[in-house]
Amino acid sequence: MKLFMLWDMEGVSGIVCREQVWFWEEGVRAEVAEEGRQLLIADINASAAAALEAGVDELIVCDTHHGGGNIILNQMLQDPRITYLEGARGYQDGKLRWMPGLDETVDGFLVPGHHAMAGTTGAFLPHTWSLEWADFRVNSRSIGEMGIEACFAGHWDIPVIFAQGDEAACREAEAMFPGIVTAPVKRAVDREACEGPDPAAARRLTAERVAEAVGALRDGRCRPFQPTLPMTVSVRMVSPEQAEVVAAKPGVERKDEYTVEFVAERHCDVVGWIVAAGLDMEPT
Repeated sequence: MKLFMLWDMEGVSGIVCREQVWFWEEGVRAEVAEEGRQLLIADINASAAAALEAGVDELIVCDTHHGGGNIILNQMLQDPRITYLEGARGYQDGKLRWMPGLDETVDGFLVPGHHAMAGTTGAFLPHTWSLEWADFRVNSRSIGEMGIEACFAGHWDIPVIFAQGDEAACREAEAMFPGIVTAPVKRAVDREACEGPDPAAARRLTAERVAEAVGALRDGRCRPFQPTLPMTVSVRMVSPEQAEVVAAKPGVERKDEYTVEFVAERHCDVVGWIVAAGLDMEPT
């Protein structure tokens, strides 16, 4: 069994404030940012160990938060069955692409450390990919980053088996992906703060649910996320100026002052039309 574990950071155990996770913002204290990084590393290690103990033969761990670069390789669980990606863009078969290694050889897709979609009430740091995107829809259904990423995995018929984050993110995953196993490790106090069990307890819950997700995959309880093709993909931007920029891209139609639309023929093209993320990417 081979799994692809795509990590974000807002939903990690023990991360309870904006400063721990949006470390690029002005005024963030270095020690607080490092605390967040160490919480991410601890979560990844606990989850990877649980997956291997549950019988996974091969595991790809991808650090995607803010472009990656958040893990420290010599602090990661050392096992020949694990491949670490220090960013979600890389080369496979000589071609630049999003999530290298995610292909027909992968049996299950996991989205730990994630957050709820833009506009979600009662969620910690809700957004969808970019703060410039107010709403992202596929075939008229609003989806968040978990949905975007799972749609990409759906190109290869890969089931979505696990999500971890705050309670709002887990509710979103459960509504979108039937059969998925979730690990709600905290609850939002407001948009920029949350509360929950101590990090060690949250990691234990996460590890237990990862093992449960492996069992769900074996039992055939999980399914790929595959919206009907061709997909009508639309984004409502925060400003008309941003919509104007995107509307200039090939194949994009401007629907109104704020909204742009594109028709995608493949699940892997879900965001390739608007950002450099997908297959067949041009090297920069």
